[in-house]
Amino acid sequence: AGFIKSPLSQKRLAQDSVELYCEAIGNPIPEIQWWFEGNDPNETHAQLWDGARQDRVKINATYNLHSTSTISIANLTADDSGMYECRASNDPDRNHLSKSPKVKWIRSQANVFVIERPEVATNVTVGTDKVTLSCSISAPQLAITGHKWIHKEKTLQEDSNSGASTSYTIEGTMEEHSGIYECIFEANPQIRGQVNISVPPQVTAYKKSEHGNEGDTGVLTCKNPSFPAVTTWSWHKSGLGRLENASGRYIIKSSGNKTELRILKLDIEQDTGDYFCNATNSLGTGDATVNLRVRSRLAALWPFLGIVAEVLVLVTIIFIYEKRRKPDEVPD
Repeated sequence: AGFIKSPLSQKRLAQDSVELYCEAIGNPIPEIQWWFEGNDPNETHAQLWDGARQDRVKINATYNLHSTSTISIANLTADDSGMYECRASNDPDRNHLSKSPKVKWIRSQANVFVIERPEVATNVTVGTDKVTLSCSISAPQLAITGHKWIHKEKTLQEDSNSGASTSYTIEGTMEEHSGIYECIFEANPQIRGQVNISVPPQVTAYKKSEHGNEGDTGVLTCKNPSFPAVTTWSWHKSGLGRLENASGRYIIKSSGNKTELRILKLDIEQDTGDYFCNATNSLGTGDATVNLRVRSRLAALWPFLGIVAEVLVLVTIIFIYEKRRKPDEVPD
C-alpha cells in the first residue's frame, strides 16, 4: 500500500469544524484507519470511529479502484488539538489479534491546532442618511492581513490593513439596507463577526392593484424584503375585518417573508375593494394595501362587440349611399 494524498496540518478556531483527507493505493485495495494522539504527554494513540466524541466525529470511506477516507470533526474544542494519523494496510493479518502483520501499517500524519475564538465586538451607528457598521477584536492572537465585508454572499469592501478593527458605511437608511452583514478578519484561520441591521417589517405589495374576472380565482401577494423575517402574517378587508382560512372562500398561504391570499369564485359585489396584508416580527408591525377590481365575465367581449358594431354601421352607411346614388347617364 502507498499514499496518493496525505492529510494536511490545519489551524482552526474553537467551535469551527475541520476536515482531513487521505487516499491510498495498493493491490489488494488497502484499508484506511484514523488514529489520534493528543498534546498531553500521557495521552496515547487511540483509534477514531464514526460517531466518536459525542457524535462530533464523522468518517466517510470508499473502496473502489483505490481507498479514500475523510474524517471531519464538528464543534472543535481545545481537546481536539493534536496529531491525526491516517494508517493504510492491505496485509491479510492487519487486524489479527495475535498474529503480527507481515507488512506494517503505513502512516501519514497531520496536526490540528485549535485556537481559542477571539471575541468580536460589533456596533451599528445611525447617522443622517447613513449607517456605519463596525467590528473590532480585543487582544487579537493572530496576525491580521486584511479585512472584508460581505452581505448576501457579495463582497462590499475589502482592504489589506492589519488593524484589529474595521468599519463599513452604508449610504441610506436602516430600513433600506436591513440584513445580516459579515465582517471578516483575514488571518490563519479567518475570524468572522456578524452585524445585524434589524427593522420592523417593510411590507410591499407585489402589485398595488389587481384585476380579476367574476367567477375566477383572485390572487393577492405581499412580501417583506427586510430583516428579521416575519413571524406572523394576516389579511384584512375594508369593511369586513380579518380574513380566515376557515371561511371557505379565502385561502391564505404564508411562509417566511411572503404571503398569498387566494379568493375563490370572485364576486363583483362582495370582493371588489381594498385588502390589507399585515406582518409582525420581533421589532414591530408593517402593512400594505392591495386594491382588487372584479370585472364581469362579459367585460372581455365589449371591445370585440364594439368593433362588430362599427363594422355594421359602416356597411349600413355604404349600402344606403349606394341605393340613393343616381345612376350614371347611359350614352346614346
